[in-house]
Amino acid sequence: METVVYTIREDETTNEGYERATAVLREGGIVAFPTETVYGLGALATEEQSVQAIFEAKGRPSDNPLIVHIGSTSQVEQLAQNVSADAYALMDAFWPGPLTLIFHQQHGKVARNVTAGLETVGLRMPDHPVALELLRRVDAPIAAPSANRSGKPSPTEAAHVAQDLNGRVPVILDGGSTAVGVESTILDMTTTPPTILRPGGVPRESIQKIIGPVQEDITVKAHAAPRAPGMKYMHYAPEAPLFVVDPTVIELKEAVRQIHEKNQKIAIIGPDELFEKTADWYFSIGQLNDHRTMAANLYRALRQCDLTDADVILAVETNVSGVGSAVMNRLTKAADGKRYPEDQQ
Repeated sequence: METVVYTIREDETTNEGYERATAVLREGGIVAFPTETVYGLGALATEEQSVQAIFEAKGRPSDNPLIVHIGSTSQVEQLAQNVSADAYALMDAFWPGPLTLIFHQQHGKVARNVTAGLETVGLRMPDHPVALELLRRVDAPIAAPSANRSGKPSPTEAAHVAQDLNGRVPVILDGGSTAVGVESTILDMTTTPPTILRPGGVPRESIQKIIGPVQEDITVKAHAAPRAPGMKYMHYAPEAPLFVVDPTVIELKEAVRQIHEKNQKIAIIGPDELFEKTADWYFSIGQLNDHRTMAANLYRALRQCDLTDADVILAVETNVSGVGSAVMNRLTKAADGKRYPEDQQ
């Protein structure tokens, strides 16, 4: 399969790329496109065979549900049941934007493999002009996970998509770098109180200002089906083993010394303030407490590590206020829960 990349400016509504992408989707194919969070790999959510092509291109486990992207709030009740006043308040506050809401599904409206056999469906309206124009043209819900090989860092640029999926997807719409840089927050509206299943671009604090207390449950038992993407499997991982490390100069210097003593090379992902010149590579992702900038740069830094020959990667811990919760969720997943030096062999 040949992969064709179409560059689209944000203010451009007439482009050959839109026409080609729309045709591919309507013919049952898959398309990569930008959102404000990360690039998505989309198929018509109503077509089981089309959705199956997403799982095959990504190498994604079939029990991992997909988020359904919509272009209008009027589509919500076509796809979901029991949509509460709180849910509408959240839509008013954060849609279009990086918030996915999980509802009981209207049966028969999306393909069964979209929901991985669950009774619920996750919906969101993306905040990116290219995604919204594509949804307008297709005039149908699009199921879309991140446009990368499963387990790898999510793509925040079209070039990242091409690195992972060249020859596996016919069309990539290049809308530039994504703004948020981490996936959407997933909020389960079928529980009381609502439950955050994945932290993301909308912080818990912002949600609670709109609807009051919410709980968080980001774990899943080993043999249970995940209720949302990003819960069960190892995600976001670079090639070299990654460890989370305490955010202190002393800790970093000692870690570099120990790793160099083993004749190993080290890459560090961290804030501007903790730059460690003795590391072989240091990828800064922003100032220590600027969580939005850190989120926007995180996946790019993880992919930059793959362009080195580092033996070990250390990612500096940040606090979990605001979007910092999403940053640490992704780093913990990428490290498979490992910390330095506790889990270093």
